[in-house]
Amino acid sequence: MIVADTNLIIYLHVTGERSVQAEQAWRQDPHWAAPWLWRSEFRNVLALYVRRRHLALQAAQRVMAEALDMMAGAEYHVASSQVLNLAAASGCSAYDCEFVALARDLGVRLVTADKPLLKQFPGVAIALDEFVAS
Repeated sequence: MIVADTNLIIYLHVTGERSVQAEQAWRQDPHWAAPWLWRSEFRNVLALYVRRRHLALQAAQRVMAEALDMMAGAEYHVASSQVLNLAAASGCSAYDCEFVALARDLGVRLVTADKPLLKQFPGVAIALDEFVAS
């Protein structure tokens, strides 16, 4: 099991420059977990793609449904106190720290391409390219 950040979930569902790596990560470990927050972040990215005309609205709705199906049963609540402590200590956003908190709670790695998370949480976060190379 891994904790997948929102961008990793996007990379898997919307074709882009990191989609191949996301597919490799999925083949390597198809048990992805995320805090409930991923849904809002994912919708926000899809809305941006629709506004920029990278995706049609119906395609974005289909992608959302597919992602929800994939993540069903693998969404978790995280403790606000833990998130706030991580954010205060690291300077990372509380949004990003939700993924770190979940990875710590589950005792698994957070797979991400987010450079600040990789820098601030090297024992928890692992780069997507490093994960697929292992």
